[in-house]
Amino acid sequence: MKNLKILVCILIILFTSRLIPHPPNFTILIALSFYVPILFGRNHILSVVLSFAITDIYFGLHTISLFTWFSVFLIGFLSKFIKKNILSRILGASSGALIFFGITNFAVWFINGYDHNGLDSLIETYILGIPFLFYSILSTVIFSVIFEIIYWIFQSYKKNKIVKFD
Repeated sequence: MKNLKILVCILIILFTSRLIPHPPNFTILIALSFYVPILFGRNHILSVVLSFAITDIYFGLHTISLFTWFSVFLIGFLSKFIKKNILSRILGASSGALIFFGITNFAVWFINGYDHNGLDSLIETYILGIPFLFYSILSTVIFSVIFEIIYWIFQSYKKNKIVKFD
């Protein structure tokens, strides 16, 4: 039952974040992919991927959907290795934006391809994706700070040291 509640919460968060008008790639997805396994365990990586897939089905699938889902899975999987302190987690989540950028832009080149004439067209694909990378990193850092606050509260709760805000 607890797993279902977490899945539903993730789904609601992702769905809501995609409904609210935002700049391209300014989403909670990468930070969510990174922090959910840290907060709730690695078994919830699939909850994030499933929630993302469901929202993709609602908002419209695209030719690189499987690559985006894989990148979300990979970011969640790698988070277990980067959870020592606040700085490493925020940098780790930001690295997730780079992973997402690398995988999804490769997929755009590979599947949709501008011109499969080698390295030049692949480089062009990555260059054209740079504005999206900026928003991905910015949103990931902002949402990571929010998740750090949640993480701090979660850790305080686990230690029975609930912080009271007077």
